[in-house]
Amino acid sequence: MSAEWPEYLLQDLCDFQNGFAFKNSDYINGSANTWEVFRMGYISRGGGFKEDSTPVFVPKEYSKKLDRYLLRKGDLTIAMTDMKNSMALLGHTARIPEDERFVLNQRVGLIRVRKTETLDPLYLYYFSNSPDYIAYLRSRANSGVQVNLSTAAIKESVLKVPPLSVQKSIGETLGSLDEKIQLNHQINQTLEQMAQAIFKSWFVDFEPVKAKNAALEAGGSEEDALLAAMQAISGKGEAELTRLQTEQPEQYAKLRTTAELFPSAMQDSELGEIPEGWSVTRVNEIAEIVKGKSYKSAELEPSQTALVTLKSFNRGGGYRLDGLKEYTGKYKSQQEVMAGDLIIAYTDVTQAADVIGKPAMVIGDERYEHLVISLDVAVIRPVDLALKPYLYGLAKTDTFQYHTKAHTTGTTVLHLAKNAVPEYPLALPSKALIDAYAGQATPLFTLINEKVQESRSLESLRDTLLPKLLSGELSMPSTIDQLVAEPQRAEREVT
Repeated sequence: MSAEWPEYLLQDLCDFQNGFAFKNSDYINGSANTWEVFRMGYISRGGGFKEDSTPVFVPKEYSKKLDRYLLRKGDLTIAMTDMKNSMALLGHTARIPEDERFVLNQRVGLIRVRKTETLDPLYLYYFSNSPDYIAYLRSRANSGVQVNLSTAAIKESVLKVPPLSVQKSIGETLGSLDEKIQLNHQINQTLEQMAQAIFKSWFVDFEPVKAKNAALEAGGSEEDALLAAMQAISGKGEAELTRLQTEQPEQYAKLRTTAELFPSAMQDSELGEIPEGWSVTRVNEIAEIVKGKSYKSAELEPSQTALVTLKSFNRGGGYRLDGLKEYTGKYKSQQEVMAGDLIIAYTDVTQAADVIGKPAMVIGDERYEHLVISLDVAVIRPVDLALKPYLYGLAKTDTFQYHTKAHTTGTTVLHLAKNAVPEYPLALPSKALIDAYAGQATPLFTLINEKVQESRSLESLRDTLLPKLLSGELSMPSTIDQLVAEPQRAEREVT
């Protein structure tokens, strides 16, 4: 039991370092010759590392030596300040994922285990994010609108330290859950890339159309042209398609039907050459675009309604689960969004414009009854639901991103012109081809959502196990693989 575990002050086992007080004027655009400045935006609510949506950089040839502030892989960083009315980050820690990427900013502390023969760094990471330790640290913080942890409060905090073998078992148990969560994240990135690769092949590079055209120009028959399109769509050679026809005739027939939807020639248009029979239209002719709600800080109070904000976008696009802000104000019904809705960022504060014009698909959150877009966000609602995957893929293309950047104004804060998205011109395929793409992309997005929900269950299981393992109330699970495989069942068992 934890009552029998020895106690140490953090400073007895670890080194502690405060961050450097960089100035805004120090920041430059990121490059191979810069350090990324580690600020509290990299620490998740509840602990853990996440990418900051607004990264800043300083030159490696900085005016002062920064060696002591350079972070190593596995270092712990701790949030030392927070706002009293939110208290989301104070005391929580994150593990640095790689060497020589970050330098430490002020109000974030570095904890580096010095006596690894006594204290396991991974155990310390989980211990430092446990509810009891966070409550203990916050009880020692100063009071005020902005709440701060002093260096002394952290260095003199008390750690419960079981035998090293127990520490490592706890770390490995909880770490295996985090590894599965990270694996799900990587799988989702791959699924996104697969959907976008199909979109680019069909609707940007027009590969099936060009394959048909090339076959006909070479003197081939219509059947030859169809076979060429099937090869372009599937990435299979002629022999592989023959085998597919024999072994999986239904899949072969589906591929053939899809290939038949593509024309075999190109035509001139205001956008340049596009497939024959496709029409030039604009986003506002096939979808409604609604801007979000302006809000006041006084309206950001605990609520069953939350705002989807700029922080709900990953750098480069995609939805972030931790960007919501609870909201008590009024809003129009059109500004409420549901799981699966397509949203676009209309504002940006990143130096590299990594968010403005980027798309994301909203993911539902069972904690809230209503999700509402903020003024920095717009929702795109197509007249035909099958157009949603198509419009999402369109918004991720280089051409769309060049267009939005060309319609962006501002220096410190970037703003997207009101009509930039509604008036964007595009080559619209046939309804049948839009449906075919939706049939390919929707299962990928469904799997992405399933992986997100699985990761949420794993996070809940990890957070349930954490205090029980650290208190000694629960011994090491002997079937951690089963816990990972069946997180919801496992959570019920440990509770």
